[in-house]
Amino acid sequence: MSGRCDRVVPLAVKIVVSGGLGAGKSTFIGAISELETVDSEAAITEVSVGVDSLDGVESKTTTTVALDFGRITLDPTIALYLFGTPGQGRFSFLWDDLVEGALGTVVLADPRRIEESFPAVDYFSTHGTPFVLAVNRFDGAERFEPEDVREALGLHVEVPVLECDARERASVRNVLGALMDEVVGDRAAASGRRTAARSGARAVTAG
Repeated sequence: MSGRCDRVVPLAVKIVVSGGLGAGKSTFIGAISELETVDSEAAITEVSVGVDSLDGVESKTTTTVALDFGRITLDPTIALYLFGTPGQGRFSFLWDDLVEGALGTVVLADPRRIEESFPAVDYFSTHGTPFVLAVNRFDGAERFEPEDVREALGLHVEVPVLECDARERASVRNVLGALMDEVVGDRAAASGRRTAARSGARAVTAG
């Protein structure tokens, strides 16, 4: 007996789930996580009045004040660790820590409050983090074509925009698959740029 262990240890990949208040981040993570999710939901109190906009989500009674956490094993070789950011701008100081080491981000958009997606879109665009924008479906909410959402948010043509239902595991998995495709494509492009730069440097040196 060789004592070798043939068990494959999956590669751990950190993914951030972000978006505005009430966009469905906790639901998104809870729908897919194979672990009992860790969350920091707290009741919305009078302290939020005049600070956090609840227009369009007046029935919301709790909010994430630190982070949500879950895990999904996509296949035997890769496991995604999902970190949900708080949606309110007053907790944005936590984002830098949560995003550190993340390979990509899902930005959830609420079709009732598309404008609430701007802070997350601006943040991840500025930081150069690969992301996809997923428009969450809400019962009774108007549905928009992905290209209309792209135009409204001023998203670059290369940023994937898709619909999802954060309550449905299969829909969430599709969004995460699209994000991983984006991450792989971004890394391949970066590798190509580095190779071209090295080739150019060698050519200059040789000349």
